[in-house]
Amino acid sequence: MNNVSKPKQLREMIRTLERKLGILSESELACCRITMAQCHALVEIGRAKSISLNELAQLLDLKNSTMSRTVNNLVTGGLARRDIDFQDRRYVTISLTESGIKMFKDIEEGMNLYFEKIYDSITVDKQEQVIESIKMLVEAIGKNECC
Repeated sequence: MNNVSKPKQLREMIRTLERKLGILSESELACCRITMAQCHALVEIGRAKSISLNELAQLLDLKNSTMSRTVNNLVTGGLARRDIDFQDRRYVTISLTESGIKMFKDIEEGMNLYFEKIYDSITVDKQEQVIESIKMLVEAIGKNECC
């Protein structure tokens, strides 16, 4: 990879990272028997306790129509519910059912342990550098659109 340009090296490293994290199986039941999109939505709903569809779509950087389908699947699966705001009946928030809360807690616990192991396998003198580098990468990706 030495003769390959730095941007191409970055691309290949990110492709490898995606594979290692299981992102390629996004359309499959990849996270506790739900899709990755549903998993991310479930976690964000669980963290917020209650959130609007628009806020959730914005947080996950998804279109409202995609977010609506994702939430519909969570509701159909008994993991989430739509709650109508008593003060403004046009406003709907999403929250988790008891089953959803249990799955949320299981995901949070499992992912925390998983990333703790990953973090601990990085040499101590490089741990902060890795965090800082990923933060910079996320910010750079946020400033640029793909395709």
